[in-house]
Amino acid sequence: MHKIERGFTLIELMIVLAVIAMLATIALPSYSDYVTRSRFPEAQGALATGRVAAEQWFLDQRTYAGMPCPGESSNFTYDCANPAPTLATYTITANGKGSMTGFAFTINELNARSTTVTGAPAAKGWQGNATCWTIRKTGDCS
Repeated sequence: MHKIERGFTLIELMIVLAVIAMLATIALPSYSDYVTRSRFPEAQGALATGRVAAEQWFLDQRTYAGMPCPGESSNFTYDCANPAPTLATYTITANGKGSMTGFAFTINELNARSTTVTGAPAAKGWQGNATCWTIRKTGDCS
C-alpha cells in the first residue's frame, strides 16, 4: 500500500502569498484614503459651528473682533487669528494635525469655503479647492 502524503508544496504557498501581496497593494492605499476622507467632517462640522457662533457674536457685539474660536479636536486645530477678526470680517481655519497634517479648511464671513493641501497629502495626489471643502482626493466638492 502507498502512503498518501498530505500538505501544500512550496510553490502553492508562494502563489498564495503572491496573491495576498497583490490584493494588499491594491487595498491598503484605498483604505488609507477612506480613513483620511472620514476625518474631513470633523473639521467641516466645527467650522460650520464656528461660523454660527461668529454670527451670533456679531449680532450681540456688532463686530467680529474678539469672537470665540472653536477648540482643538483630535485631528485639527482651529485658528481665528490669522488674519485677526475685524469689525466686518473673519476667517476660521482648521489645520490638520497628526496624520491630517497638510490639510487646511477655511470659512469666512461670506461663507466662502476653501481647502488647501500641502506636504505629504499633496505628494500622495490629494488636491485642494479654492471654492469649497473637498471631500475627494481629486478636489471635488460633491
